[in-house]
Amino acid sequence: MAGGLAALLDDIAALAKLAAASVDDVGAAAGRASAKAAGVVIDDTAVTPRYVHGFTPDRELPIVRRIAVGSLRNKLLFILPAALLLSQFLPWLLTPILMVGGTYLAYEGAEKIWELVSGHAKEHTTTPVGAQGEGTEKSMVSGAIRTDFILSAEIMVIALNEVADEPFVSRAIILAIVAVAITVLVYGVVGLIVKMDDIGLHLAERRNGAAAAIGRGLVLAMPKVLSVLSTVGIVAMLWVGGHILLAGVDDLGWHVPIDLLHHLEEAVQDIPGVGGLLAWLIDTLGSALVGLVVGAVVLGVMHLIPRRTKAEPAH
Repeated sequence: MAGGLAALLDDIAALAKLAAASVDDVGAAAGRASAKAAGVVIDDTAVTPRYVHGFTPDRELPIVRRIAVGSLRNKLLFILPAALLLSQFLPWLLTPILMVGGTYLAYEGAEKIWELVSGHAKEHTTTPVGAQGEGTEKSMVSGAIRTDFILSAEIMVIALNEVADEPFVSRAIILAIVAVAITVLVYGVVGLIVKMDDIGLHLAERRNGAAAAIGRGLVLAMPKVLSVLSTVGIVAMLWVGGHILLAGVDDLGWHVPIDLLHHLEEAVQDIPGVGGLLAWLIDTLGSALVGLVVGAVVLGVMHLIPRRTKAEPAH
């Protein structure tokens, strides 16, 4: 009896060690996958504050929370199952689907630039966003969640590619960990950014001179920081959208565009001191230019279709 119990305990200990090793492996794989998606995480963090800009302070964190919940729902309920099923049964469909998302991001960025250039954006800013009613808030949140869907899809596909050799269940667990961790990271940072002016006000009221000075500096700086982030968010949509399209056409067999970009990078990357920065700038600007061109074409088509419809005589 004692011998059987000892054997059972040995088996349990062996299983526990195996489970611990599996957890370690999953954790390490999740870490690698998250690191690979870091570039898109930065873009996601830059894009989101644009949707909170203009709302009253009491609505900022609730809006960020609503977008974060929508982002997590995107990742866990839609993107994760679809990515797993496609990678298991139709892996060749992942690239075209991702390219459709990249095209949408490019269109969104081009549309924002067109609004700024044409002056249409001013029409929307004559009344503060926060005073335009609950419908405006819902519309902004919906737009943010739609944009997040594309960025989240790229994050999840990048993570999926990093763990493609893992068993199906391990892949699912790893991607779920990545989804939760990246959502918490992105929207935690976004929440901190949009509330930084309130933190500044709190510090400005302190008796400590240094803390008060820092607080006043934060209050003065944050409107400019949010304005810059809004612009960075627009550029990020073009950058990420263009990068998705470049990588997509390369995966589909047309290597000329990305080869040209790589040749330009190689031409400057050996310059002492600034080679790495110049190579990064070329990659970023090249991707953004592709995004702008594709986005402008889609924007033109979207603007022409309604005009043609209206111009048709009624029958």
